[in-house]
Amino acid sequence: MSNVLTIGEAMGLLVADQTGALEDVEHFTRHVCGAELNYAVGMARLGNHVSYISKVGCDPFGQCICKFLQRNHIQDHYVGTDDDHMTGFQMKEKVLQGDPLVANIRKHTAFSHISVADLKGISWDGVDHLHVTGIPLALSEGCRETIYTLMMRAHSHGIQISFDPNLRPMLWKSKEIMTRVINDAAQYADIVMPGLSEGEILTGMSDEKEIAAYYLQRGVKTVVIKLGGSKGTYVRTADKEWYVPSYHVEHVVDTVGAGDGFAVGFTSALLDGLDLEAAARRGAAIGAMAIQVSGDNEGLPTREQLEAYERVNA
Repeated sequence: MSNVLTIGEAMGLLVADQTGALEDVEHFTRHVCGAELNYAVGMARLGNHVSYISKVGCDPFGQCICKFLQRNHIQDHYVGTDDDHMTGFQMKEKVLQGDPLVANIRKHTAFSHISVADLKGISWDGVDHLHVTGIPLALSEGCRETIYTLMMRAHSHGIQISFDPNLRPMLWKSKEIMTRVINDAAQYADIVMPGLSEGEILTGMSDEKEIAAYYLQRGVKTVVIKLGGSKGTYVRTADKEWYVPSYHVEHVVDTVGAGDGFAVGFTSALLDGLDLEAAARRGAAIGAMAIQVSGDNEGLPTREQLEAYERVNA
């Protein structure tokens, strides 16, 4: 198995127990969430050795997150605590279909105060892969500098880097700043994985081939564009391209975390030595499994569950 490193803000998550507007819901079930945390969970469940860089508050949500990491066999020695700032959290609607409304409570959180100094002590020995998303880039200047530094250090060590833009426009001061910063970070990555609509926002182009060409011209080795829903994925390198179909899902329960599941499938397959087409197929499988279960990371499979799903849906 491979050694994987990722960085991001882990948060508490309160999911409504009944449908309706969040302000009217009286009872919630507690979970933990975060795009990079979802990725860490998925990679660990597939048997990889995963280290997670983050910062939490000295509060119940922070303690809950640390226990969650331990239960899921995710190394937490790079997770710091902050006495002065709280752990962020989210509240999520329960819906019968479609995307749930999510309310973020994450201003001035512990993770938003992470800095390059918090990267001290990180060992690159044996690290095979770094996964980063665009979310921390939006949270503060300190977060932005930390992510840039981490990516540049990984690049200098010859470590493969995947980057999922994971756009959150509400976290940015403007679309222009978001586009510039995300694209600047993308050029340090080997693999860039936007959704089609994200690619259009970031490049101004609506065609997946043109979007892929944009990032290849900036030095990215592989571009993976998630076309959305049942439309599958477009994968392109400097000399090859593939359209890879998605898996049919009869009943969608919760779409949150599908992109993180895809990232787990795609990068884990490459680390297992599979080719790009097979990697996209695994990404589609885990993405499909993720949306059939309520919760952000509850549907991410073990290796045995993944293999069973692939056999049944071959």
